[in-house]
Formats: sequence, C-alpha cells, structure tokens
Amino acid sequence: MKIFDDEARRAYDEWGANCGPGALAAIAGLTLEKVRPLMGDFEAKGYTNPTLMYECMARAGLKWKALKDRTTWPKYGLVRVQWEGPWTKEGVPMRVRYRHTHWVGAATEDDGLVRIFDINAASVGGWIQIAEWKNSLVPWIIEHCVPKADGRWHLTHVLEVERD
Repeated sequence: MKIFDDEARRAYDEWGANCGPGALAAIAGLTLEKVRPLMGDFEAKGYTNPTLMYECMARAGLKWKALKDRTTWPKYGLVRVQWEGPWTKEGVPMRVRYRHTHWVGAATEDDGLVRIFDINAASVGGWIQIAEWKNSLVPWIIEHCVPKADGRWHLTHVLEVERD
C-alpha cells in the first residue's frame, strides 16, 4: 500500500497519524482512514508502543511473529527503530528510550532488494530502497526530528507478517 502526502497530511491534521499508523497501514494494505479505528488509544497518547502495535495488528487480522534476530529486516513486516543518543545510555529508564523510536514497514523483493516504508517519504508513496532510507532519509529524520541523537540507530522489534 502506498500512502501519499495528501493522505498522510490529512490524517496527521485530523488525528495525529504518524509513523506507527503509517507503517501499519502500509503493511496491512489499508488506508490511514481504515487504520484509524484499529489504533486503540493512539489518539490520546500520540504514539504506538510495541504493546499497542501488537493489539492493532490483531485488530487488523494480521498473522505475525516477532523475530529474535534484530540485525536483519523481515521479508515482510514491521520494524521499530531506536534512535540512539543520551537516552540509550545505561541506567536510563526504558520509557525515556521509547520516546525516540520510529516504526517502518519492510518488504524484501524477489531480487533480494529491501524496500522500507517510511511515512516521512509520503511524497513518493512511502516506499523507498533501503540504501536511500539509510543514506538520505535517516539523516534527515535525525536532524529534524531527533536533534540530540548521535546518528546511530538499531532495530528493537522485528515483526514478520504473513502475506495473503
């Protein structure tokens, strides 16, 4: 599912849709409007933690499993990215780290090329090649959205979704 700027902006303006709802919509093959009622208490909180994402995936009827290997992308699924910075130092409470995370979709094509869905790429439908995501979009996100980040990141949740 592609999500373009007009849909993403409208959903953001109307109910605060961001990376969590966007990634779920892309992987579930739904519009953001159809994802909205699946999002539980998202509108009150403004973020999608892993527990909420699991609940939303269940409401969407998705079959999935969490992968233990957090160094590779799923063939098809959702990934939670942790931006690193002072909040990832030892002793910092997990809830503080959670404020600096980002959900994306991932799909591995038949040729092995990984594409990433990122709501921040809605100007081109959201899906971009992983190299473009890593080399262009991630630095932009860090600069504009997570300015105290140190430029590093890692995957915290890798959720493989069954394709229909």
